[in-house]
Amino acid sequence: LQKLKKSRDELKAAEDAKANLPKFNREALDSLLTRRFFFAQSFKIYGGVAGLYDYGPVGSALMNNFLDIWRKHFVLEEDMLEIECTNITPESVFKTSGHVERFADWMCKDVKTGQPLRQDHVVKQVLKERLEDHEKLVRAGKDAEKEKKRLKLKGSILSAETKKEYEDLLEALDNYTGPELYQLMVKYEIKSPETGNDLSEPQMFNLMFDTQIGPTGQFKGFLRPETAQGHFLNFNKLLEFNNGRMPFASASVGKSFRNEIAPRAGLMRVREFTMAEIEHYVDPLNKKHVRFSEVANIELPLYSADNQLSGGGIFRMTVGEAVSKGIINNETLGYFMARIWLFLLRIGCDKTRVRFRQHMQNEMAHYACDCWDAEIENSTGWTECVGCADRSAYDLTAHSKATGEKLVVREPLPEPITRDILVVEIGDKAISSTFKGDTGKVRAWINTLKGTETAWDQDRAETLKKELENGGGKTEITTYDGFKFTLTNAMLKVVQKSEKISIREFTPNVIEPSFGIGRILTALIEHVYWSRDEQRVVLSFPPVIAPYKCLVLPISNNADFQPHIRKAVTELRKLGLSNRVDDSAPSIGKRYSRNDELGTPFGITIDFETLRDGTVTLRERDSMKQIRGSVSDIVGVIKDVVDEKTTWDEATKRFPSFSAGEE
Repeated sequence: LQKLKKSRDELKAAEDAKANLPKFNREALDSLLTRRFFFAQSFKIYGGVAGLYDYGPVGSALMNNFLDIWRKHFVLEEDMLEIECTNITPESVFKTSGHVERFADWMCKDVKTGQPLRQDHVVKQVLKERLEDHEKLVRAGKDAEKEKKRLKLKGSILSAETKKEYEDLLEALDNYTGPELYQLMVKYEIKSPETGNDLSEPQMFNLMFDTQIGPTGQFKGFLRPETAQGHFLNFNKLLEFNNGRMPFASASVGKSFRNEIAPRAGLMRVREFTMAEIEHYVDPLNKKHVRFSEVANIELPLYSADNQLSGGGIFRMTVGEAVSKGIINNETLGYFMARIWLFLLRIGCDKTRVRFRQHMQNEMAHYACDCWDAEIENSTGWTECVGCADRSAYDLTAHSKATGEKLVVREPLPEPITRDILVVEIGDKAISSTFKGDTGKVRAWINTLKGTETAWDQDRAETLKKELENGGGKTEITTYDGFKFTLTNAMLKVVQKSEKISIREFTPNVIEPSFGIGRILTALIEHVYWSRDEQRVVLSFPPVIAPYKCLVLPISNNADFQPHIRKAVTELRKLGLSNRVDDSAPSIGKRYSRNDELGTPFGITIDFETLRDGTVTLRERDSMKQIRGSVSDIVGVIKDVVDEKTTWDEATKRFPSFSAGEE
């Protein structure tokens, strides 16, 4: 209890500290990102398309650096098997996975304009605006009415009870279904935020982009909304490549596509985006992780399902304690949550603005054991950026049953065991004489009853046994392609037998961390954005992820400087350090500032002293401190700091302090 109280006090102090910071200027940041071409709306000269963005040189470099760190932090460090799968997927795959039926959001429409709106976003936006208007009017005091007219506020001062209701609803909104959200809309008289018009009752809208594969129009497919299914379909090949050893993980980076109802907030909700996903395959009877002790003492900010229901808020707890108390379901899930936390801090996210929120029970997929989202706070609120779920054995089992392909692990037992099992006895003659040309379809259906190549799925065998008994020795089946046939006891019979086994066959469970890269980068940019003064802004990316590592600035365009510029650039390139030369007309200070807003951590200045002794100055972005040394020494410092071998302060201790005057 004392630990929890201390944790809450620390979180409250962090919240108070954030409240005292200067108000974040989202418009100024958006202007910077557009002006410096981090990214821009696609097809802009044709009017643009909502939810589609192009990355410019800076944004592309930032994305590539993110992926490089991600691969080193996860794929390399965890010895994962990286794969790349196709974006176009046949409909049959997504029917099996459940996406065709369930990958949808609730949508409502403006009854007058017909504008489609995502229902939960409407409710969230309206309630947040009412709370914000309430705060403004309370601050205005006696002048509340004047302030309401001046700012054209739609809201009013709320009672303490209503304010608490709104706040509680916003915390639990992800837990509501479409019909439940509609009841809230009626109760709180929620209209379209843009027009004030009434909104229709909700309907489900599938988020997948459909397409046709081939020229006939008969083979339907979809652009994938996630990369995961390619992992599962290649499971047997991955297991074989890994020499049959368990546990292991596959990883992939690629594009995904979701036909969002109402894209918004820049890269936070888009229709085409890059994902990085991991599928870690683990024995369902042993979800311990061999490296769990390395992360057991890492403290995470947790927002459990129980605390969401009780209003208990976020608390800090070590991963080890959370797993031992059952708050986090198992060691492997906890291990990856800790690794995700370390990764987000490594790339520069503010640790006071990251939390892990557990899915509520009716929010979680029916097959999932546990699921936590790494949410990052930004100007739009808390946003899910990384999902970390225990998907159980759902996907491998579903694809195995649909195709007859056995997606299982076979491991020798220490000692053979005897067990009673159900076996399906097949009457081949009765089947072939009855179904003739359709015999192959019936046999294919029978094969789906097998859990492995040699063993029958016991649950399906039990179901078939009951169907035959209840049907008087008959049962009707539907094949995968929709054909219906009646089977009898003469064709199929389920009997119990004893068998001795020395091989254990099982379908692995899957722990899945899934990263929405555009969302993480958007939140990260907000976290590292600050103003040096009214004119100069800075993006304080850690050097490891900064789009460009170094700026090279000659103090003049004198031809004598060119050999020294080439030398500096060559040394930087040899060590794989991205750089830009800025030999434009503005002053050194303005050129520094122009590159501070790109997040460039270092600047090499070539001046007249360089012509005399070959030394250059190195300026660090955040502190503006400078050191002087030979090109090779200076480039070596940059390399060591970028590679996270040392810090700026440690690396520069051997250099004398240097001042080049005010910027």
